[in-house]
Amino acid sequence: MNLNIKLDPRAAAVMGALIADSASLGLHWLYDSGRIAQIEKTKGLTFLQPDARDYADVSGYFAHGGKAAGDSSGYGELCLLMLRHFAQHGKFDRAAYQTEYRDYLGPGGAYVGYVDSPARQTLQTLLALKPEEFPEYSGADDDQFAALATIPVVVATHAGSQQTLMIQIERVVRMTNHNDTAVAAAQYAGCVLLNVLHGKPIVEALVGALPSAGEKLALLVEEALQTCILNSAAVAKRFGTACHVLEGMPVIAHIVRYAPDYRTAIEENIRIGGDSCGRAIMLGAIMAAHTVQQDQSFASIPLEWVARYRNLTAAADACSAMRL
Repeated sequence: MNLNIKLDPRAAAVMGALIADSASLGLHWLYDSGRIAQIEKTKGLTFLQPDARDYADVSGYFAHGGKAAGDSSGYGELCLLMLRHFAQHGKFDRAAYQTEYRDYLGPGGAYVGYVDSPARQTLQTLLALKPEEFPEYSGADDDQFAALATIPVVVATHAGSQQTLMIQIERVVRMTNHNDTAVAAAQYAGCVLLNVLHGKPIVEALVGALPSAGEKLALLVEEALQTCILNSAAVAKRFGTACHVLEGMPVIAHIVRYAPDYRTAIEENIRIGGDSCGRAIMLGAIMAAHTVQQDQSFASIPLEWVARYRNLTAAADACSAMRL
């Protein structure tokens, strides 16, 4: 029996990002792959209840004590915030989004969870100003993965040229990450997803987007694509598993290139540890959009994963409002 969800590719990209992030939450920022392997044998990998005991005496940072299995990390929360922004406004409105960002993540807002450095610095800028005074680039000089959190929504809702998409991505990224490396990584990831949504084979999508990556990232991604098999552990050891995009983007590209399906890709990403949720957003978006366009023998998003995502109704309603 086929229990995988098959969606329109644009909806698959958005839901694939959100569900991958949620699936990864329980072991997010656990850097010890040996400990992760032990946990997998007894509890599995996906949609685990965050548990401080899993992080005891090993390398890691336990940030999600207030969350439950099926919740989103801060990255997933930003992705959903942007999705709801588009559903409400029908287009990207910078000042309106900055206001929504400030009101949601700032003091008195509904957001509950870890606030990373880019968010803290962005909030410091926005909280001191009226919306009409918000600068176009309100973000921190920071190259962490918050820069890519909203990109699946930006790409899935885009109807223009690749050139106009690159401009839009830069505007969006610099609101939270006013950093050239972060922008280049987001433009590369966005271009890969756009290529996939246009029906290009995955290798063509990955390689064809390299001119948008900038010289430094392009070289790293090219290296990550050189192996002939899926070997995420070796690639993670080579490039790193922390929150910086120059570490994570080559790992994402490698898994996308060699993983046979969405489930495998997300589970491999969790196994290697570190900032698994940060990588999961673009990894999930690209893999879901890619696999949903393949033959029925290719798995899309597992139904049981969809059911465990606690913000499913809000995300589905927003996708429906935009007719994704």
